[in-house]
Amino acid sequence: LTRIAHEILERNRGSDGLLLLGIPRRGVPLARRIAERIAAVEGVDIPTGSLDVTMYRDDLRLRPARSLEHTELPPTGVDDAMVVLVDDVLFSGRTVRSALDALHDLGRPRAVRLAVLVDRGHRELPVRADFVGKNLPTSLVEQVRVSVAEYDGADAVCITDAEPTDVAGQPTGGDEAARVGGLR
Repeated sequence: LTRIAHEILERNRGSDGLLLLGIPRRGVPLARRIAERIAAVEGVDIPTGSLDVTMYRDDLRLRPARSLEHTELPPTGVDDAMVVLVDDVLFSGRTVRSALDALHDLGRPRAVRLAVLVDRGHRELPVRADFVGKNLPTSLVEQVRVSVAEYDGADAVCITDAEPTDVAGQPTGGDEAARVGGLR
């Protein structure tokens, strides 16, 4: 996170106009931690907030209902800000697309960048992170789980075997797991 903070400062040529928006859930504490690291270097508080993308997702019809998260913006809003969206894992790119749609409804930033803790590949949309903590190539049958102390009691990044699911995100059972290389 310290490296990401320094890269953001370098790319922005300082902290002027920066606004960090975490994508719930785990992107929010990551955004706050990056802001703390930037503040330690620059000596100024960096505005942070959260951006709920739930209603902008393109899989609402396919997945079970989710509870809405809170969108929280600083009083200055997003207009003409250098917005850095912060998320834990970049995978298909669909969450980022949702975030861009949500952000567009809130105003017109000067520019939008993306910072992620883990980029695992397997993009379905033409999305690329500007700031990456770790590139972590995975297979499609694996999941990357990020834990943060604020929600999970400890910080960790784990690769786990994914339970196979159908189009609606429902588990398909053990037979499918055997066909996908025997991973469980």
